[in-house]
Amino acid sequence: MRFFNKNKMETVKLHMQDKVKKGFHFYCSAVICMALAIGMASPVFAAGDPLGVINNLSNFIFGMIRAIGMILLGFGIVQVGLSLKSHDPSQRANGFLTLAGGVIITFAKEILDLIVG
Repeated sequence: MRFFNKNKMETVKLHMQDKVKKGFHFYCSAVICMALAIGMASPVFAAGDPLGVINNLSNFIFGMIRAIGMILLGFGIVQVGLSLKSHDPSQRANGFLTLAGGVIITFAKEILDLIVG
């Protein structure tokens, strides 16, 4: 019983003329250049006011900071609640410190606006 065909088949490489080979290379490079030109072209909407761009970036960054502060605020509340249940004073102190830090981080932009005036 034979599972594998032991006849060896040879592949023959077809010869391509030089003109056809140059044309094929030109066609491939043109297709790649067009694909890159279409893929990388994207509309750019520039703002007329450079300060507006900086203000938008500042609002985005302070929004991210506010989200982190809200997470810390929630974690501080949970930590204080667990410390009240377990009667652990050190955990209670850490919970209140986390709570205070979350409040300060959440309102960081407003605090900085008050300082700057």
